[in-house]
Amino acid sequence: MHNSEALALTAALLATAGDLTQRINDGVVARGFEVRPAHGFAFVRLAPDGATVTDLAAHLGVTKQAASQLVDEIVRKGYAERRPHPEDARARLVVLTERGWACTRAAEEAAAEAVGAWVELLGEKGVRSLRDQLARIAPFGPIRPNW
Repeated sequence: MHNSEALALTAALLATAGDLTQRINDGVVARGFEVRPAHGFAFVRLAPDGATVTDLAAHLGVTKQAASQLVDEIVRKGYAERRPHPEDARARLVVLTERGWACTRAAEEAAAEAVGAWVELLGEKGVRSLRDQLARIAPFGPIRPNW
């Protein structure tokens, strides 16, 4: 593959990821939730069993202070709550509330709608093939924004 082809593929993947993130966020907002894309990336780490602020900071690739501010915001908006950590008396566990889980379900619906648009363009077989090919090269690790 020539450099120009690799650059075109890179640009297409980055543009697609950005568009998908925005479509999911727009769909969640349209369903009545006041969130930003960063909240969704945090929710991925908080589900299903919660996380500490330190865990969340590592997942998002931000400082503990930035993660703490994000947690303050989602707690204030009713999406999460702090609980005593079951194994570490010094730590607090951040867990999704029912509102947080509802927001997560809204994100799943919005993601399905976004992928539905791809099905219209590529067909179901094409989208399944795309999913399978991307799964072969996608890195294992946190799903997080590229700040």
